Amino acid sequence: MAQVSINIRMDENLKKQFDVFCSEVGMSMTTAFCVFAKTAVRQNRIPFEISADNDPFCSEANQARLSKAIADINAGKGTIRDLIEVTDE
Repeated sequence: MAQVSINIRMDENLKKQFDVFCSEVGMSMTTAFCVFAKTAVRQNRIPFEISADNDPFCSEANQARLSKAIADINAGKGTIRDLIEVTDE
């Protein structure tokens, strides 16, 4: 199978940290990226969870608030508001 080259841009400090990690687990960065690509293709998905834990929208408190709001709307307890467009003049 023919080999091709790719270029990846990343933060210099992240690259150094990743290079150290790869060395510690006994593989090159190229091998690590190939393992990632093969696993992604085989599983047809990103092979790890991507999370927005630091996003306040995804916090448990906000998710509970949104769930309550949805339940209220479904129960007919919602409030209808008019959309007011604001223009810069």
